[in-house]
Amino acid sequence: MYPDAYIDFLVHFHGSRDYFECHEILEEYWKQTEENERKKSVWVGLIQISVALYHQRSGNMKGAYRILSKGLGIIEKKKEAIVKLGLDYEQLLILLRKRLAEINECISYYSINLPIHDQKLLETAVSRCHLLGYTWNEKSDLSNTSLVKKHTLRDRSNVIQEREEQLQLRKSKRPDS
Repeated sequence: MYPDAYIDFLVHFHGSRDYFECHEILEEYWKQTEENERKKSVWVGLIQISVALYHQRSGNMKGAYRILSKGLGIIEKKKEAIVKLGLDYEQLLILLRKRLAEINECISYYSINLPIHDQKLLETAVSRCHLLGYTWNEKSDLSNTSLVKKHTLRDRSNVIQEREEQLQLRKSKRPDS
């Protein structure tokens, strides 16, 4: 009923608190299913929520505010999609608006839980969470540098290479080349 990628997103959101992994999982799924819906996709809204929390946790309040504002803007327009994903739409809006205000006031990060109202989805996600060795609704380990600063610690050589290749491709397509 729910995509595996979405369940994995929930597992990492509530279990490992690896918001970077949440982003990776849903971005890959989104690109496979509806990449052309960049500004409208519910997946992009959920990705932006996890990215905003990642930034807030690492102390980047400006980035967190900007990204959560965008994510909230998408979520506000996607009531039907949010409900189909087993979430309580009204509670989610309350949660996100509160977090946005807290970020604006530079209140330090603390873990939040998405309001899952579909009991079967919740049971499935909790079960998968435990299978992976995580504790459901565990608070973020703020001393875990590999979690808090994950994007700065990863190997980006393939990303850099891909950007260079795309740049060269664009240059070769220019009429003045």
